[in-house]
Amino acid sequence: MKKINVLFICHGNICRSPMAEFVFKDMVQKKGYAELFHIESAATSTEEIGNPVHRGTVRILSSKGISCSGKRARQITIDDYEDYDFLVGMDRHNMINMKRILGEDTDGKMHLLLDFTERKGDIADPWYTNNFELTYRDVLEGCEGFLSYLHFSSTSFSNFSSVISS
Repeated sequence: MKKINVLFICHGNICRSPMAEFVFKDMVQKKGYAELFHIESAATSTEEIGNPVHRGTVRILSSKGISCSGKRARQITIDDYEDYDFLVGMDRHNMINMKRILGEDTDGKMHLLLDFTERKGDIADPWYTNNFELTYRDVLEGCEGFLSYLHFSSTSFSNFSSVISS
């Protein structure tokens, strides 16, 4: 069975993208879809490579019963474009840097997380805002919208479609 491969991407891979990775993992696990997905996160920059998830992200995820233990920041690579079905950035700057590293999005794999919601736009970086709660709410809304998008447009992911329908 082919899995749906999802890579969440932000600037440093210590705040927003690991938050999205673990929120989405938790979401699909609770719905019984975990075996249908491979979910990870990465950075566009090299600044935080090897560092653990930011304590603010750890704190907010922990308060929701979600662990991100063992996660270390990594940078996206050119191979990620081939390896993942969805490359999901958190803001427009991420998208610019994703295209700089990965090249043009000829297969339509690159998206902003909030583009899967009615409220399009960027997810603020809590590294600068220190508002991890707001970022969590945006990430949760984006992940819910993304899962809904997959449900309603899963023609290319028949395994997911058949599980959802039953």
